[in-house]
Amino acid sequence: MTLRRLSSSCAAVAALLTGLAGLCAPGAAADGRPTATADSRAAAHRAASAPETLATLSRFFARDGKVSLAAAAPRVRGDAVPVYTLSPEFVAGRAGAPVAKVGYLASTAVASDGQKASLWTVPRGGTWQVVNIATGDDEARYTAAGALRLPGGTVFQEPQINAWYVQKGATVLPLDEDAVRAVGARGTTLAAYRQRVQRAYGDKLPGSAYAKSGKAGGYGQSPGEARAQAAAAASVPAGHDGPATAVSVTAGAGALTAAGLGAVVLRRRRRGADPA
Repeated sequence: MTLRRLSSSCAAVAALLTGLAGLCAPGAAADGRPTATADSRAAAHRAASAPETLATLSRFFARDGKVSLAAAAPRVRGDAVPVYTLSPEFVAGRAGAPVAKVGYLASTAVASDGQKASLWTVPRGGTWQVVNIATGDDEARYTAAGALRLPGGTVFQEPQINAWYVQKGATVLPLDEDAVRAVGARGTTLAAYRQRVQRAYGDKLPGSAYAKSGKAGGYGQSPGEARAQAAAAASVPAGHDGPATAVSVTAGAGALTAAGLGAVVLRRRRRGADPA
């Protein structure tokens, strides 16, 4: 199951000054968020399939000695999928706010020995970049499971509890065990789900005293995730302004560094049951 999405944004003024619109990568919205268009998916796939990404994937798959670096032979399988995460505007009760927004696009990579990893891509600095590599293929699996369970619905993640759902109209259905614990095996209504997340996160939204205090990084970030991000940031050489030369591989609360691309955070994640 996924930890927390890593997001990036183009300059905020790009939404106001058309002269700066070119700063946003193709397939990005004016606020820098990814979009779920065909162009976005193609751009994300290209970033995931780039030679430098595949080289980092080889190190990732070989990290525990399951396969040799030379034999890893990673390949990107299938199309990139948009990954929606719980929207702060929905939690805040803003009229018309969707339950979730696109946080990143995910591509599934497979090694020669069958290991899988998910590559998270976002628009950054005028192009698309891989910002995270996580074990498994949760994003693709839950996207497919949600499409089967509620065709035409929006599959989204509540990262605070690592739960996956599918929503369509007034219906919210669980896709994994964490979501079942949150809303029950039969799901819930959209109104009832909003009430639940408002109780859970309403005082932790951006701009809240909770967020400003730095506790757990504010809305959407657990203490463990905050430690992981701090470790990843610490692994990048100070003053480095080109392709970074360190990767943080996190497992639980610990981190160790290895050669690779410092802009990428590599994560193991706890495994849950197959989609409900």
